[in-house]
Amino acid sequence: MSKFLSVRLFFVLLLSGILVFLSGCGKSAGSGKEPPTYSPAQVLTPEAPGKQTLGNPPLILDISNQDQGYFTALSDSGDSRMNIQLTTPSGVLYSYFLEPKKQAVLPFSEGSGDYLVTCYQQIDGSQYAALYTETLTVKLENEFLPFLYPNQYVDFSKDSQVCSEAKSLVTKDMNDVDILKAVYKYVINNVTYDYDKADSVEAGYLPDVDDTLSSGTGICFDYAALTAAMLRSQDIPCKLEIGYSGDIKHAWIDVYIRNKGWVTKAISFEGDTWKLMDPTFDSNSDDNEAIQDYIGDESNYTVQFTY
Repeated sequence: MSKFLSVRLFFVLLLSGILVFLSGCGKSAGSGKEPPTYSPAQVLTPEAPGKQTLGNPPLILDISNQDQGYFTALSDSGDSRMNIQLTTPSGVLYSYFLEPKKQAVLPFSEGSGDYLVTCYQQIDGSQYAALYTETLTVKLENEFLPFLYPNQYVDFSKDSQVCSEAKSLVTKDMNDVDILKAVYKYVINNVTYDYDKADSVEAGYLPDVDDTLSSGTGICFDYAALTAAMLRSQDIPCKLEIGYSGDIKHAWIDVYIRNKGWVTKAISFEGDTWKLMDPTFDSNSDDNEAIQDYIGDESNYTVQFTY
């Protein structure tokens, strides 16, 4: 990835609203040790029923479905941008921005625990006034929910073309690893890196997965979002990770293989190509060990944000 693109991505991370669309999933694995399984696969859809809320206009938080891994921020301001800062149980600060008259669903990406939520309203330019602060004690129904639902970086719905395309790649006899390989192969064969877009992308850019699919071009986030959306639509938990490989801004995807575990750095973006990192996806093993170590030194990777 070029240094210029790295700088662009850095500002995207600082200024983007991370609006994650998660929801109640109905049937889920009771223990939460494995992801919920649907037959046939279904695209999960977020909801904001208003049964439990925080704050007042101009910014209300709907926390009705926090056990499903998300809350919804709703703005009724006609001209003010909102900022929602979410501090995770481990102390990582996520800063989400919400445009006037918009709503966003934000994830509890670290799972169960105490999250500090602080909300701000734009006063002028980069100046914001504090509205309120709350601590939410979250207990997820299933730990994989944040990585099965749509979100702002991985934005799709049951009507999205990416879901139809993913479905067309899958047959009944395919397991999770087969689906991962099919989606990966499709993405690298049908999307090319857009250097002009990388040079002109503005701060706050967010991927449009259907646009990437139709145009056949994209930058780092486009590749990652498209791949993650297709996998999530097939009930395969997928994390979009943003961080560093050495001192270079980097994006990669972690995928959960049932009865195996998280395959970290399963698919990694290397500037203008995607690389399948693990050399031996051992999907037929009878033991419960995670997938064999991927090629490369994991100590070189540093995660900043997980979507």
